Amino acid sequence: MKIAVIGTGYVGLVTGTCLAETGNDVICVDINTQKIEKMQQGELPIYEPGLELLFHRNILQKRIQFTTDLSAAVHHAEIIFMALPTPPGADGAADLSYILGAAKDIALLITSYKVIVNKSTVPVGTADKVKAVFESITTVDVDVISNPEFLREGVAVEDFMKPDRVVIGTTSERAKKIMSALYAPYVRQGNPVIFMDERSAELTKYAANSFLATKITFMNEIANLCELVGADVDAIRRGIGTDERIGKRFLFPGIGYGGSCFPKDVQALVKSADEHAYNFEILKSVITINEKQKVILADKLLNFYKNDISGKHFAFWGLSFKPETDDIREAPALYLIETLLKQGASISVFDPEGQENVRAIFNDRISYAENQYAVLEGADALLIATEWSLFRNPDFEKMEDLLKEKVIFDGRNLFELEKMAELGYYYNSIGRKLISKVQTPHQSFAITT
Repeated sequence: MKIAVIGTGYVGLVTGTCLAETGNDVICVDINTQKIEKMQQGELPIYEPGLELLFHRNILQKRIQFTTDLSAAVHHAEIIFMALPTPPGADGAADLSYILGAAKDIALLITSYKVIVNKSTVPVGTADKVKAVFESITTVDVDVISNPEFLREGVAVEDFMKPDRVVIGTTSERAKKIMSALYAPYVRQGNPVIFMDERSAELTKYAANSFLATKITFMNEIANLCELVGADVDAIRRGIGTDERIGKRFLFPGIGYGGSCFPKDVQALVKSADEHAYNFEILKSVITINEKQKVILADKLLNFYKNDISGKHFAFWGLSFKPETDDIREAPALYLIETLLKQGASISVFDPEGQENVRAIFNDRISYAENQYAVLEGADALLIATEWSLFRNPDFEKMEDLLKEKVIFDGRNLFELEKMAELGYYYNSIGRKLISKVQTPHQSFAITT
């Protein structure tokens, strides 16, 4: 099939590349000339495992191309995907200006039937608004459908190529037939293509992300309670995760959720509810709790240093909001760094992929290390903000030589408590017992039970 993808951000680029991988003829469009030129030269602008191989293979086999020429892409395509940003406004509502602007531009160009696919996460009723744009500009027949993405950064290629389900919102039989044929290669193992009306599809995406954000937040609340009552959140996670009604995923406690989806989607759903005079209380609580959880390591650290960290130097392992991505949007590490800088501390950081994105924000306000050990040199303590695999089995002897004190604040629960007690570390994690078998210049600790 001939396809155009408008927008080459994370969703658009993964979508375009994976659609080309099954033999479709894909043109990806973006207004960013520099970005398009780099992709035309074979340079991938994002980090996503498995994407680079598909990207280069489909360029070589001429199944995917990149352009700033919207007209050429529109005339080429039978199906047009809109994968455009919907950033939250000051009030939390999704900004639809990119979507509606692109719809207007496309409407001015089309001369034959097209399926317009909204891949972006948008509020209920957006498909109707897009349809209205076309009807106000052209008499050419189009079907505007909702096809929300459920890609997890770090495994997005696998998610697209082998989806657990595909959700398509349309009441058009013509569009159903086209989209069924398009997605047939991806659901050969029997996973469903679920058709529904446009509004239900739009709300499905918000409902899914908001539920997962709620699940994460609930476990963080349980973890915080565990620390007060002396329980172990890992044991509780295993105890409830084996209940098939609950499931094992999204039960790991930590320092809150971030990224490009959960924060804005929860806010947008709350705003949408407010617009219909419905008080979505549980999601409002999720937002409030998550904001506090993002800086809980700073609270622990300030308590350890008796609220005085002026002149202290701290090392960070991890900056991206999750491992296997360079995405730092709403990453807890950013909030932690800002909080500690305001308290007079200095910061050095290391992340395998997200480091340059953070440099663009903090510039020389913090320092950047070339590896996970160099960042530790001269640090008073280590803070772990992202659970990259390379952090899970470090050389603790080497760490001991580099750190001023054997002090770790772990926001991702990477290490076993018994191991840290044996090594003599002060080890403060999330929802587990405090290991404090280390003497510092200001106080002496024992293992907390």
